[in-house]
Amino acid sequence: MTRPYTFDRVVRMVVTAVCVVAAIWLIDALKSVLLPFLVAWLMAYMMEPLVQINRRYLHLSGRVLAVIITLVEVCAALVLLAMFILPQLFAEMHYVARMVSDYAVSRQNVPFIPESVHEFLRSHIDFGTIASKMTSQDMRKVIEYLLSFLSSGYDFVMGIFNWFAVVLYVIFIMIDYDKLLRGFRRMVPPKYRHIVFGICTDVKNSMNHYFRGQALVAFIVGILFCIGFVIVGLPLAVVMGLFIGLLNMVPYLQLISLIPTTLLCLVCATSPDVDFWTIWWECMAVYIVVQCIQDLYLTPKIMGKAMGLNPAIILLSLSIWGSLFGLIGLIIALPMTTLILSYYDRYINPRTR
Repeated sequence: MTRPYTFDRVVRMVVTAVCVVAAIWLIDALKSVLLPFLVAWLMAYMMEPLVQINRRYLHLSGRVLAVIITLVEVCAALVLLAMFILPQLFAEMHYVARMVSDYAVSRQNVPFIPESVHEFLRSHIDFGTIASKMTSQDMRKVIEYLLSFLSSGYDFVMGIFNWFAVVLYVIFIMIDYDKLLRGFRRMVPPKYRHIVFGICTDVKNSMNHYFRGQALVAFIVGILFCIGFVIVGLPLAVVMGLFIGLLNMVPYLQLISLIPTTLLCLVCATSPDVDFWTIWWECMAVYIVVQCIQDLYLTPKIMGKAMGLNPAIILLSLSIWGSLFGLIGLIIALPMTTLILSYYDRYINPRTR
């Protein structure tokens, strides 16, 4: 039996709609201020399991020492990763730049690929500019860019200040993570706690599936692609592997990387000892093997049988919220979409649950 649309119910619906519109307007107006805080909250949320692991295995009663240890571990891991990747990255970029220059002027014949395809690529892609940009990127240039960035004006300085605030936000949020969650619970009136906490549980489960579970899957997939591309000898193997891992945050979006991988294979074919189809099929074998590992082992073990949101819904929500609010929209896209779908399933169409 449907509820009648009384005057009181209509007023509540109108007030709710006005509040939603006002919230959207407020987020858009304050997005430059909210962005550092939301980024910090997301980082604290991602590192919270590591904090709990440190507390459990190191037998720490408080959170402060566990948070400090966690931040030291994360920073050390990032520094070691940069020390390992950056030298190889610069060497690979110079190597690929030489091959790009050769491809721009070469007239090699690749079987089953018409010469018109090569002409189309050369006419629409400025390989010479790409090569010059890649050869100019070394550690000295990066330091010069950073110094010019620091001294290029008030807006950039304020931008640095805002992102420095992210670090402070992360530390304070991680230290008081449990208190902040308890404070949020106390803010909800007792009359609505059952409803709000039920929706928040749905959001938490889906968020755990997406951010923490999918982030772990994407990281492992990126490492596997790096190893596979290094084995087959693809240039910029580490960069491509990490790029594909990042794309994997949206399931199956890594298939977009087939295009740059194919272009790299074409460029690599300028070398006399490299055959395009050989290295291309080897790269496709890497895609197939890693995809099988992901679908048959990683996703079932890490994500469980229930994936949470459908990949198409994830991509659509990222596109919509990102177009509305920019980077801040990408951060709130999944929580807001999950909240809307949970509300719809629970109150508008409960028979689907």
